[in-house]
Amino acid sequence: MTYRILTVCTGNICRSPMAEVVLQAAARNAGMDVEVESAAVTAYEVGNPIDYRAQKILREAGYEVPRRGAYQITRTDIAAYDLVLPMTREHLRSLQRLAQAVPEGERAEIRLWSDFASDAAPLADVDVPDPWYGGIDDFVETLEILEDATDSILDHARLGLGA
Repeated sequence: MTYRILTVCTGNICRSPMAEVVLQAAARNAGMDVEVESAAVTAYEVGNPIDYRAQKILREAGYEVPRRGAYQITRTDIAAYDLVLPMTREHLRSLQRLAQAVPEGERAEIRLWSDFASDAAPLADVDVPDPWYGGIDDFVETLEILEDATDSILDHARLGLGA
């Protein structure tokens, strides 16, 4: 059985694809049967590649960066994944509204990314900050926040896999 995770942000060009890359690499390194993808709650960036600054930071940290275009989440996705991880409370509310159209027993579990952050995380708030408006240091901070929660998310996936 493959455990499926979807990471979600506003445009699917910064936070959620960074989370996708980090989480997929960690799952692969752990030998877990986990598939990770990402999506946006808006159509603003659909088809656009991962932000060049996100790509730079990911590559510098040793991650492989896929070629992909931004994608907007649909109701179908709410039923197709085991866990959906929005980056902010606003994204969470959007996903909860979307999930209302999916029968309760068929919905993915929807949890904030920060629900899995460690006590030592640099997360000052429950929202993963959007680096798009900032500089390269903001992307570094986002990567640190994403990496911090990764082990806890994989532990949660292990439970979902029955391990």
